[in-house]
Amino acid sequence: MTGRFVIHLPVVASDLLSAQRLARVVAHWTHVLPQTDPGGTTVSVEDDQSVHHWVFCDRLLSSGLRCLLRPDHEGGCSRRRGWR
Repeated sequence: MTGRFVIHLPVVASDLLSAQRLARVVAHWTHVLPQTDPGGTTVSVEDDQSVHHWVFCDRLLSSGLRCLLRPDHEGGCSRRRGWR
């Protein structure tokens, strides 16, 4: 065991796009907390939580942190918000 714990915070949305948008907002808000990794945010269907959909690009940067752009974005990865 690593001694680390993950917090699961259920938030409900009516469709995948709405869930991803809401998750981006929540993840960007939490970036002020050093314990969070907003780039690792995923969403799943309530009845099939074993299938996760990335909210941000899943590629790691040289810093070891995840890219904060949308999945399947064009161009290089970045920690700067690209969701607007």
